[in-house]
Amino acid sequence: MSGIKVVTIGGGSSYTPELVEGFIKRYEELPISELWLVDIPQGKEKLEIVGNLAKRMVQKASVPMEIHLTLDRKEALSGADFVTTQLRVGLLDARAKDERIPLKYGVIGQETNGPGGLFKGLRTIPVILDICKDIEELCPDAWLINFSNPAGMVTEAVLRYSNIKKTIGLCNVPVGMRMGVAEMLDVAPERVHIDFAGLNHMVYGLNVYLDGKLVTDQVLDILSSGASMTMKNIVDLGWEPDFIKALRVLPCPYHRYYYQTGKMLAQQAEELNEKGTRAEVVQGLEAELFELYKDPTLDIKPPQLEQRGGAYYSDAACNLINSIYNDKNDIQPVNTRNNGAIASIPHDSAVEVNCVITREGPKPIAVGDLPVAVRGLVQQIKSFERVAAEAAVTGDYHKALLAMTINPLVPSDTVAKEMLDEMLEAHKEYLPLFFHEERV
Repeated sequence: MSGIKVVTIGGGSSYTPELVEGFIKRYEELPISELWLVDIPQGKEKLEIVGNLAKRMVQKASVPMEIHLTLDRKEALSGADFVTTQLRVGLLDARAKDERIPLKYGVIGQETNGPGGLFKGLRTIPVILDICKDIEELCPDAWLINFSNPAGMVTEAVLRYSNIKKTIGLCNVPVGMRMGVAEMLDVAPERVHIDFAGLNHMVYGLNVYLDGKLVTDQVLDILSSGASMTMKNIVDLGWEPDFIKALRVLPCPYHRYYYQTGKMLAQQAEELNEKGTRAEVVQGLEAELFELYKDPTLDIKPPQLEQRGGAYYSDAACNLINSIYNDKNDIQPVNTRNNGAIASIPHDSAVEVNCVITREGPKPIAVGDLPVAVRGLVQQIKSFERVAAEAAVTGDYHKALLAMTINPLVPSDTVAKEMLDEMLEAHKEYLPLFFHEERV
């Protein structure tokens, strides 16, 4: 079979070395002949640093994979087989505003949840849809694999507002949950299987299996006894044991923002005073990483990358691309069109659910209705995503206000409007659709 062309938009990301490592590890199965790393002019320096490290990694591994660096997206996309997107519109400065402004109003300030998630979606969706237009023109048979956050909202928008049919959203949270359960049980991760269902950053483990045997109650007992299962960017405050026993499904780390809102808000306020927003912390981590990447003797992914907070993202992307290319028919949790997999979510909406991965794409595995205890929250977040995606596409102020207000982390319409107005002004440079004419 001929070599594969992969294009990574946002190629100057600090995560790119993990992606390159994943492709190198799988080269015998997944013979990528060209990897194009694309970025914008503001990211040129980082692109060159990461790109040169990628070239050294490929050379060390002795695989015939050409690494191309470009600021010309269209040049890169021509004839691509797979396109991955890992971009951050407004860079970390925008994230810092998303995290800092809501805290002024006594609201969770978080990158992908609540007001921060709304504004990241408003900035990101128009850019992704522009990329979709280029894909339609230059590589219409390519698969679009998106792990730009908020991945669920972005997938929703691509499914509704583009002509791209071959699209999948990807997140590292389910992979991290599986790894966490394996650690709790002190077993190899491949022995653990979890029935995932829900939405991006709102996904639940409905059933947990060890070697095919149901062990959900055992895992929930361990979790309620104080075992940790979180991520670098989400503080682990533990769970109320009786709540976990009552819930009877495995929550994801992001559920803390909804089930422990008061505690998480207090923790954020404390961290803001001590070390700034998470975005500002990450800026420091990124600066250290890029200093490492500059080292001309470095030719592997440095272990310090695991501190960045997105562990397993790129490895999950490599697994997914490998499974599509080789028609593996294995099971992976991804964001895709529901098509009836979750009965209480519209068929045409994006969900995060286990799928059989085939050459034709993901085939969602039906789970029926979500448990009544979690169904309402998932439906509310899906309503938020739907309205937010429409606001992003239209630049409609009132749709944005509605999305902000119906998000469960926002306490009232008054607070929603005040935050919306301040955040629109703060992000004006990246929201042209909202400012093409004066609002009335």
